[in-house]
Amino acid sequence: MVKVSVDKNKCIGCGECVKICKNFKMVNNKSVPVDKNPKEIGCNEKAAKNCPTKAIKVSK
Repeated sequence: MVKVSVDKNKCIGCGECVKICKNFKMVNNKSVPVDKNPKEIGCNEKAAKNCPTKAIKVSK
């Protein structure tokens, strides 16, 4: 199982994750995972790697 989370204190609302992965959306200028336990790690991991503040955590 994959677990996705976003640290609201680190998130600057740049929207890079939303551009990269459909599992993220912006709520009140902060990133939020649509599905916190997605079946696929793919784009979630890519979004985490491209997050400028490293606010996204993806674990297996």
